[in-house]
Amino acid sequence: MYGSYPMGEDATGTSWVPASTRMPGIHWMPDQWLLMSHGLLMAIYDDQGGPRGGKKFFSENMFMVTAQKDFGDSTFALRNMISIEPATIGCKGYPLLLQTGETCNGVTSLIDRQHPHDFLMELAAVYTYCFSREHSLFAYFGYPGEPALGPPAYIHRFSSFFNPEAPITHHWLDSTHIVFGVVTVGHVHDWLKIDASIFTGREPNQHRWNFDPPRFDSYSARLSINPTENIAAQVSYGWIRSPEQLESNVNTQRTTASISYNKAWEANNWQITTAWGLNSNSPGHNLNAYLLESAIEINNRHVFFGRAEYAAKDRLFVPPNPNATKVFDIGKLDLGYLFEIPLVPYTLWGVGFVGSASFVPHSIKSAYGGTPLSYMAFLRIELKDRGSSQN
Repeated sequence: MYGSYPMGEDATGTSWVPASTRMPGIHWMPDQWLLMSHGLLMAIYDDQGGPRGGKKFFSENMFMVTAQKDFGDSTFALRNMISIEPATIGCKGYPLLLQTGETCNGVTSLIDRQHPHDFLMELAAVYTYCFSREHSLFAYFGYPGEPALGPPAYIHRFSSFFNPEAPITHHWLDSTHIVFGVVTVGHVHDWLKIDASIFTGREPNQHRWNFDPPRFDSYSARLSINPTENIAAQVSYGWIRSPEQLESNVNTQRTTASISYNKAWEANNWQITTAWGLNSNSPGHNLNAYLLESAIEINNRHVFFGRAEYAAKDRLFVPPNPNATKVFDIGKLDLGYLFEIPLVPYTLWGVGFVGSASFVPHSIKSAYGGTPLSYMAFLRIELKDRGSSQN
């Protein structure tokens, strides 16, 4: 979409994944257009342990379609992604220990809960001009869209794709994957890409069905390299104006770095990703977060996945609690399994389970109940080409 390189490298926004990644989708080519659709639906039972946990049955889902056509040296593309999670999850989100960020009612923060995605996750247009096989320039406009900041969104990293739990490091790495107003320009030189964005810093508000007002008050830049078909790495920096609705006076400088290694062979695919993010809040704290995640899909039948995370968080409590202004080092470990079977043409069905352990410092163990254990059991349906869902 952004130059002369393997199609498998394109991920969310203008980000890259390893070219060898086998991500699902259905492809067809009417009248010289290249169309791709991808969908995912999960029915999930969630049981988060400890005094601050909870139980809920809900559905995560998304559907995307892209349309791309070449015109000699130039390419035009349209991208659209939607989710009905505002209805299937609700504004209060789902229970997820140690998660923070955004709001349900515009008054109180979501803590130990994961917010739903907006109905419109991406509505974007792309124009690319190729000067040669190695050089191209591109422009991306999204309302909403994703700026040049951080790794690909977690729902589009193969290493995270099968895990129904959102990372607790989400707001350190890829929380800008839905912003209402973004313009990105970039240059691709063979296996290197440089892109920069101006975008709306404020994360989506509690009204998940509508368009938020564009502001174009923030900026970012990213350097991505894919030196081989199995490796994708990036470093990025962004200045984000007032990202949190309930802390409108706080601006964030975000720095991220990540690397993914992918190996595909026969009907198998394995990927591992490690990432670091630093949020420097003004006024506020400098907060680091680290992520290591991996997934292996064997013979289009068995998927084993896991994630380990650490984050320094200062929003686990609200006033007048005396811990409201303190920073706590917290961690989480996930391990899961998914069994897949192609029951219906162009779909892959699966039943899975993921268990997690949350780790908090001694000073707040009384609030979380020591080391709470949690789990999710889920039914999963995704779209795949007919050939990719067979052994």
